[in-house]
Amino acid sequence: MTNKILALKYRPQEFKDLIGQEVMTKTITNAIKLNKTPNAYLLTGIRGVGKTTTARLIAKALNCEKNKDTKAICSEQKFCATCQEIINSNHIDILEMDAASKTGIDDIRELIENSKYSPTSAKFKIFIIDEVHMLSKQAFNGLLKTLEEPPPSLKFILATTEVRKIPVTILSRCQRFDLKRVSVEQLCLHLKKISDKEGGNITDDAITLIARTSEGSVRDSISLLDRALISQSINENKSIDEQDIRKMLGLADKSKVIKLFKEILSGDEKEAIKNLKELINQGLDAKNFLNDILEVLYLFSRRINLGPIEKDLSISETEVQLVDQYSTNIDMQDIGLFWQLTVKTIDDLRIIGNENVTLEMYVMQLMHLKNLEEKKDNDNEIDAPTTKQESMSEKKVNEKNSNDNFGKKIKSQLKNIDQIKTKPAKELSDELKTTKLEITSFQDLVNLADKQKEIELKYDLERNVKLVSFNKGKIDISFNEKLNKNFIKNLTEKLLVWTGERWIISLSKNINAKSIYEKNLENKNSEIEMFKNTNISKRIESAFSDAVLIDVSEDE
Repeated sequence: MTNKILALKYRPQEFKDLIGQEVMTKTITNAIKLNKTPNAYLLTGIRGVGKTTTARLIAKALNCEKNKDTKAICSEQKFCATCQEIINSNHIDILEMDAASKTGIDDIRELIENSKYSPTSAKFKIFIIDEVHMLSKQAFNGLLKTLEEPPPSLKFILATTEVRKIPVTILSRCQRFDLKRVSVEQLCLHLKKISDKEGGNITDDAITLIARTSEGSVRDSISLLDRALISQSINENKSIDEQDIRKMLGLADKSKVIKLFKEILSGDEKEAIKNLKELINQGLDAKNFLNDILEVLYLFSRRINLGPIEKDLSISETEVQLVDQYSTNIDMQDIGLFWQLTVKTIDDLRIIGNENVTLEMYVMQLMHLKNLEEKKDNDNEIDAPTTKQESMSEKKVNEKNSNDNFGKKIKSQLKNIDQIKTKPAKELSDELKTTKLEITSFQDLVNLADKQKEIELKYDLERNVKLVSFNKGKIDISFNEKLNKNFIKNLTEKLLVWTGERWIISLSKNINAKSIYEKNLENKNSEIEMFKNTNISKRIESAFSDAVLIDVSEDE
């Protein structure tokens, strides 16, 4: 055992050693003790959480010699002969099949033929099929009948990382157990125990970083610990710290990544590129670096939306202070743009050969996005088009014609009112010098649109816009699904040109508001109903029985 890698050396041999899966192990062991075991088990979960290990533990528990009479399971101190053979993978009645290499119907036919024979020495003959999702459609179909009604002494244990690829007909014949990711806290305790047993000199911060990097996989975390302890064997007096693990894995110091963001947000391009080159010289892995960027963006969004970040294992106190300090210079719109660009850059790494050039271009693009929002035209203090956010938004709206997406587009235009693309500042300023009109009511606005021959705008104002409130400089409206998708943009431009001032167009959820056309129609119907009750209407109705009253008007 001393020459084995740690992942095999410390592989659980009892259910109690299987960390992070307490509920599952309790269910399985209780079923075995009560003799209520299913025909087939299905074990699912990510890599390295114990699927194959659990399958072997089930095989041991079902066939353990102590389990025959006392319903107990032998322990690691003294395994029975059957359990020892299963551990050594040489028990004749326990067959492990790799479905990734044996995917066809012929392999399943051979397995079914073997299932007809009773176990040689064990209580149950057990077939463990690993990576079962790799079987072909014909192989799955061939397995259905045997899986549903196997011989009394036969059990199936299926293991997979892709449960969605398994046919429903197979799933319905199995008792499913989902092995969850192991938490960072549990992994840290487990790695600490292994390190102590191996005599490793490694800090708690280094163990925490290994646990976080493994993403809930026990096998991955133990393998990384094994690498770290091997590197220590050259210099046994030196303790392995977090920086050693970061160099080993090609991870950037998160505090340095956050400081790099500071330079980006402050617009210092030279210093940002300098910090990036320092990280690259320290052995930075490009993909890991970009994933660290995504994690930092997540921390900024947490700080902005949820307030101060509480102390946890994923971030140190120094990093918390840096996030608190720099989050004041970034908003959720910046984070959204940065996130999309980072994901795009991760995809670009697959096709671009020089990773260092890719990262430098990425940093410069981040700074460009940030600076783009801060640029303003000083001519007459009119904002120039700032970001490409609106053009991206308009493109999405043009691709979607549903009412819900249309509503979202209107809200987006309202929120980004300062970013609306207007005419060039010089052209607008010339118009403002000659035209400064006064608009005191919503009807004035409709009349002005008619006077300026803005037919489409007038039509929307009368028929598709429902006025909630009107104040100088601000209009609250609701709208129907027929409203032109560029209405907000067009109205804001025209109001700026006509009045020389920026108006705020806000969206209300008032469902009782009505458009001018609807109000006029109601008034018209009311007048008609009132006229129907007059003597004149009754005389007309008696004289012309087929006549229909459609309008009432006064002659001038």
